[in-house]
Amino acid sequence: MDKERFITTVVPLREKLMFFARRYSDDEEDAQDVIQEVFAKLWVIREELHKYDNITALSVQITKNLCFNKIKQKKRKYSIFEQIAYEADNKTNENKVEQKDEIKHLFRIVDKLPDLQQTVLRMKYVDDLDAEEIAQLLGCTREAVWMNLSRARKKVKELFFKIEGE
Repeated sequence: MDKERFITTVVPLREKLMFFARRYSDDEEDAQDVIQEVFAKLWVIREELHKYDNITALSVQITKNLCFNKIKQKKRKYSIFEQIAYEADNKTNENKVEQKDEIKHLFRIVDKLPDLQQTVLRMKYVDDLDAEEIAQLLGCTREAVWMNLSRARKKVKELFFKIEGE
């Protein structure tokens, strides 16, 4: 599914999904975060969405599951950078062991970020989307995208140099 089809098919589900998220969550901000995570997950699997009979039902189920996960304070770990790390490992030669270790270290740090921040980083730096496009795909504001990018970059930088300095 290309970007335009995603925008016309998935983004209009925002209000319906917000209704369900609000039902399961007492906090409006948590409900909005869940919806952004739903859109991020749908974006990641966008090439597989044609296999589903009902994208709305899938979206509602994802929303429900994420809300329950928030309630239980359990986060499912999903490494969106696993494939990139694998490719980076295979593209480096023996003379670049130090660089390879730094790349692995960076990906381990990114894997520790919340799913939404991982996805926003991936959309920005791997998919090469700008903030406006990411906001449109996630059904949020450009400011929310910049906030998540900023938090992710800050945390990555903090953890990278903390461990490097030890």
